[in-house]
Amino acid sequence: MKIRLFRNATIRITYAGKEMIIDPFLLPKHAIPSFAGISKNPTVDLPCPPEEVVEGVQMAIVSHMHPDHFDQLAAQLLPSEVTLFCQPGDEAMLRQFGVRNPSAITDSTNWEGISITRTDGQHGSGVWAQHMGNVSGFVLQCNDEPTVYWAGDTILYDGVRQVLSEIKPDVIITHSGGAQMQGSGPIIMDAEQTVSICLENPDARVVAVHLEALDHCPITRAQLRELAQNSNIPDKSLLIPQDGETIEL
Repeated sequence: MKIRLFRNATIRITYAGKEMIIDPFLLPKHAIPSFAGISKNPTVDLPCPPEEVVEGVQMAIVSHMHPDHFDQLAAQLLPSEVTLFCQPGDEAMLRQFGVRNPSAITDSTNWEGISITRTDGQHGSGVWAQHMGNVSGFVLQCNDEPTVYWAGDTILYDGVRQVLSEIKPDVIITHSGGAQMQGSGPIIMDAEQTVSICLENPDARVVAVHLEALDHCPITRAQLRELAQNSNIPDKSLLIPQDGETIEL
């Protein structure tokens, strides 16, 4: 399988010979308002034209409807024949974007021989978890391919640990920028939580994304790598791709 990071949580996965796009956020730099009062978002451009991000994709997954995970440009550029999966409750908003037939995954489904299982997430702690709304992750499984757990916009909490214990994934994709709203604490994983994932799952490869693209995500790639090295985590166990980089696993 291959994983190509474009920006933020937008990744392209080649899996069992199929091309899928995750959380396509394709608007140009500074197209949406600030989340932290520092800069308009996204804070960086895509590393390629947005058309290239979706060219040839056969399936899309949208984890939730926050503006840094799906946008109008993605809705316009996705080919009409693409199968788009989402979490329950997001279908109406996706239709408002012009998506014709979004398909919600309540538990699991099979697409083209690939098993896709939806998992719960917790987008922050306390009242912030309620305020941020429902979020999902997804597990991909197929014969002769690694089992992939894309955790999505979640902190590390008991629900994530339960999925890891039950699924024992080969690849774990984390959103690791430590995003915070005013007074919220982390609403996605930060460096410490990502390192904990690595330490608790030493046989898995962790791929950290959702870094250095939004003004409320303070964790940098360099900070995450430094903490991992100080925790004796090998570079091969924690992969931190640059925007545009492709990882083959």
